[in-house]
Parts: sequence; structure tokens; C-alpha cells
Amino acid sequence: MSTLYRHLPSMDQVLEGATGDGDIAGLPRSLVKQHASAFLDLCREEIRSGVITDPTGLSLEVLLPRLKAYVRSHSRPHFRRVLNATGVVVHTNLGRSLLAKPAIEAVAEACGHYSNCEFDLATGKRGSRYSHVEQILCDITGAEAALVVNNNAAAVFIMLETLAKGKEVVVSRGQLVEIGGSFRIPDVMAKSGATLREVGATNRTHVYDYENAIGDETGALMRVHTSNFRVVGFTKEVGLAEMRALGDKYGLPVIEDLGSGSLYSLEGEGLLGEPTVQQVVAQGADVVSFSGDKVLGGPQAGIIVGRKEYIDRIKKNPVNRAMRIDKMTLAALEATLRLYLDMDEARRKVPTLRMITASKESLKAKARRLADAIRDELGDVAVVGLKKGVSRVGGGAFPEYDLPGTMVTFAANGISADDLREALLDTDPPLVARIEDDVFLLDARTLTSTELKLAASALKQAVDGLNKG
Repeated sequence: MSTLYRHLPSMDQVLEGATGDGDIAGLPRSLVKQHASAFLDLCREEIRSGVITDPTGLSLEVLLPRLKAYVRSHSRPHFRRVLNATGVVVHTNLGRSLLAKPAIEAVAEACGHYSNCEFDLATGKRGSRYSHVEQILCDITGAEAALVVNNNAAAVFIMLETLAKGKEVVVSRGQLVEIGGSFRIPDVMAKSGATLREVGATNRTHVYDYENAIGDETGALMRVHTSNFRVVGFTKEVGLAEMRALGDKYGLPVIEDLGSGSLYSLEGEGLLGEPTVQQVVAQGADVVSFSGDKVLGGPQAGIIVGRKEYIDRIKKNPVNRAMRIDKMTLAALEATLRLYLDMDEARRKVPTLRMITASKESLKAKARRLADAIRDELGDVAVVGLKKGVSRVGGGAFPEYDLPGTMVTFAANGISADDLREALLDTDPPLVARIEDDVFLLDARTLTSTELKLAASALKQAVDGLNKG
């Protein structure tokens, strides 16, 4: 064993051999050295375990291909592009919504150059960063004023902290939702300094439940849209018009948290139960919050719109400084919102809307192109087929609705669906799909047209790696 150890190449030899590779030559020498050292430790472990027994297997010439592959694999950025073949359009774990091309270009412009982020070009003096998006938000939603913070949980927090700190907020028991990452509306309310006052039952809440809870300590009436679940059957919910009348009667602000939020009505697509922001503003909510990166299809942001008197108070809250958005979010959000000035253009150019509203015929054609690309890459090694299936909107929106489409089925001899799924996490780029009834499925709805060949290439990489292993 000690003889085998002596046949391992030195670090200097390893570094000289590795840095001759084009991909590796551009990496910092310290990073290459770190991974090369780990590779040599791996070789020593293989000697100890009896995997390597022949000294010729330890020559630099033999080890170099493995070494280069190891260094390249371990030097990849941790934050990486992933191919989404799951069919979940707003996939929280995969970064939620894709930005439209104008938004991507706006971010690049904001990052690569100085900008008027907080500079008024009309006066030459300091300006407000919110001015870039406030007017367009008002134009689209019909609200008097608007504000943007870093996500919708922050929006809910600062609304309550500003308007109801030290006061009670009356909410229906059936609307106390839990959002992603185990964050719950009651917890956010508690941190804001507002006191939750639950009314009604889980399935039924009446106007008199709210009215009976109103007292000297009441700070606001609140509705939380249950975008990520539905209560069906024997149910009753107080509408916003009734809530508005109650707010007027007692001089209380009416707050509505829409959660995912939508500026485009999807009722024509058969997706019901998700009110648009415009509808909620028109029905009389004083302050409305919603996400920018879910159904809206923009960057991560918490958007607050409503009556100017309340929005101005929220803007002046010192907590707003800790929640403000940066220039990249501003640029992406403005570019996304500009598309919504023409709803047909938004449907065509906002990737989230385009995926959700894709026709069955276009999805079937896209699935066929994906299947053909896979056959071109793998030939007879794999069995590729088509079947009907469903996608999901995701992001906590439209939980009870499926989006019908065509799936691509994939199977390779001797490779299980679970092994294939795991191997695809290490391809370049990684590909995430799904398994149903032990069948490996790819949903082309959430792959862009330019990603179909990349998905086929990832499958080939995974199959080749598993067969070699």
C-alpha cells in the first residue's frame, strides 16, 4: 500500500497537468489546488479500500481525465441554471417566475451602468426610487398610490405595523393561512405588533362576526385571500363590498392580502377563484398587497397599492428602509408592468402567463419536438412516448385546478426512474422532472423552446453516466 501511495503524482505535477485544460485554466489557482487536493485524498481512499491495486492506474496520464472532470464538477457555481420539466409554472424551489425579455434587458442595463435610481432627472435633485413604478401601478390597478417592498410577507408586516400596531386586527378564522417555508399569517401579524382577533368558524364567517368583534381596540379589518387552498361545501365568506360597508360604518381601514396576486384575469382559461388586483381595488379595499414574482410574472417583490392616505403612512414608516427594493428589482418590475399596459401583449411576452395560457395543441406540438430531440440524442437506447397529463400553476395559486397538456415519457433499459432522476441533478445543466406511477415524465410546458435540446442532452449525460457506472 505504501508503494502505491508513492506512485501518486505530486501536487505540482497535478496542477501543471490540470491547468492546461481550457475550462480549468480560467479558474483561480487556489480553487484548483483545493479540489486537486481533495481528488488526491479520494485516490488515497481508493488505495486503502482496494479499489486501486495497480501502480499504473496512478500515473498522471491515467488520472488526469478523472482529475479534470472532478475539478470542473466541483468548481461549478453553487447557484446554477436548472431545466424545469416538472410542469409547475411558478416553481418556488426553482426560482418562481421567469422574467420577460424586456425585464432581463432592463436588469442588465441597471447593473451595467449608473442610473437615476434615486435621482430626479427633471430637477437634478434627489428623487424617490418608488417613482419609477408607482404611477404605472396606479394606472394598471386603479389605486391612488403604491409602494413596493422586498416580498409579500414584508408587505403584510409593514401594512399591519403601520396601520394597526398595538391594535386588534379582525380576521376570519378560515383565512389564517400558512404560506411557503412554514410562515403563517398569525405569526407575521404578531411580529408586527398587531393583535389577531379571530372571528367565525373555519368554514363559515358572517358580517355579524366581524361587527361583534369591533371595539375601541380595533385597528383594522383584514381579509386574506386563500390562494393556496380552498374550503368547499357548507361555506360562507364575507365579501369585500360588505367589509367595505363595515369599515365605513366604524371608520376602520380594510386590508386585503391577495398572496400570489394577478393583474391578468385567467377566468377565460377556466381558472376561477383568483380575483385580479384591479377587481379588489374597485371593490373598495383600502390597502392591497400581493407578490410580484408569482402569477404576475415579475421579480421578487411585495407590492402594496391603495388609498394615498394609508400608502403615505406606510412609506414614512422607518421599517420601510429595511424592506426597500434595489435597482435590479425596480428595473425588472417596471419593464414587466409596462407589458401589462396591453393585456394581450402581457399574455404573449410574460413567460408565466404564456405558459399558463398555452393551448393544448401548442403543448402537444412542443412535446413532440422534445420527444424527437431525445430520440436524436439517445436513439435506440431509450423508449420515448407521449401521454396526456396535467401541469400546475404553482406558487400557491389555483390549487384546485389542473392545466391539461401532453407529457413526454422516458425509459432506458436497466435504469430505474429514481436513479435517472438523481443522475439528472448532476448534469450540465441539471434537469428536474417528475415521476408518476414509476414512469419518468417530462412536461414541456415549463421548458422554453431553446431548452428542448438541452433537456435531451441532459438525459443523454445521465444515461451515459449511469451505464458507465
